[in-house]
Amino acid sequence: MDRIVWRGHSPRLRSELALSLSKGQAMFASSQKKRTMTQTMPSAMQSSRWVRRIIIGLVGVAILFAAAGAVYQSVSATLDRRAHPMPGQLVDVGGYKMHIDCTGQGSPTVILESGLGDSFFSWQKVQPKIAQFTRVCSYDRAGLGYSDSSPRPRTSNDFAEELHTLLHYAGIPPPYVLVGHSMGGFTVRLYASLYRSEVAGMVLVDSSHPEQQKRLPPALNDMDATWVREQEFMEFTMPFGIPRLMGFCGPDAEVRAAECNFHNAREGVAESKAISESAAQAATAGKIGDIPLTVLSEDPNNSQPDLPDDLIKPAGDAWQQMQDELAHLSTRGTHVIAKNSGHFIQFDRPDAVVEAVHKVVNQARHTQ
Repeated sequence: MDRIVWRGHSPRLRSELALSLSKGQAMFASSQKKRTMTQTMPSAMQSSRWVRRIIIGLVGVAILFAAAGAVYQSVSATLDRRAHPMPGQLVDVGGYKMHIDCTGQGSPTVILESGLGDSFFSWQKVQPKIAQFTRVCSYDRAGLGYSDSSPRPRTSNDFAEELHTLLHYAGIPPPYVLVGHSMGGFTVRLYASLYRSEVAGMVLVDSSHPEQQKRLPPALNDMDATWVREQEFMEFTMPFGIPRLMGFCGPDAEVRAAECNFHNAREGVAESKAISESAAQAATAGKIGDIPLTVLSEDPNNSQPDLPDDLIKPAGDAWQQMQDELAHLSTRGTHVIAKNSGHFIQFDRPDAVVEAVHKVVNQARHTQ
């Protein structure tokens, strides 16, 4: 039909019809393009809206879980501390408070200095026994356990000065027998260097050595770096209750009450990162003259599950050599290996620690 109609018109009309048809096709094509664009734009906008909704939803869920974790951590910490009240007292040392717990009677007073990141609870098996023959005090460095955080750098020299201030304001007079475990050995050596007249004796319990990072197998430094990253994880996640929920705070509610909190985790990280500076400070402490000294070290034949087999002997040999050197800090120094013990001799062999302290206390009494 279209072909018949087309042939029946004049050339001019056919031309006009062709032009009209062309315009119509163009308009139709334009209309189709607009319709396609109109259909595509809502689809893209809808996808964008869904993406935003999903992101907002995920953020909301994350905030909800973080808030729930923070509430869980806060409530659990409060319940632990309510069930296990802090022993001892808090002492203002100039704008912040430090925790100290003293038991027993007699002189000299034994001061227990914990290792890196450890609260006063590291001496819980030792302090009651020492209290039977003299006065003994354990305490929390600033930022650990029940003590407030300190604005000072977290190095061993600062720890020694803070301890001196704490003892002064707590009304605990010298003379002292200083007992330092692990990194705490740096602190007691520096204390003796700064306040020599106050120190009557010293016991080093598997103490750190200023050159240990150089003289132990290099692979151990890599293991230490891994440990620091684990501590940083604890610091970051502690406010949200994750370490507590995962059981990293341990089963002992009394220990959790003191240690399972953000400022304790943060202090542990700060002490770890400053260990090289603390070692350099301890290297300047020098010898202690004829002050009675006993160096207790771990049993080199004890199993070391945390160390690869190829590191056990070289690390053990280097460690015992450094412990021998520490015993020569005093003309009255002795080195004793605590059989069947690891690094935490106060846990594995508390009797050995008590015996060493008793010996030094008696020597100090006879010297006075």
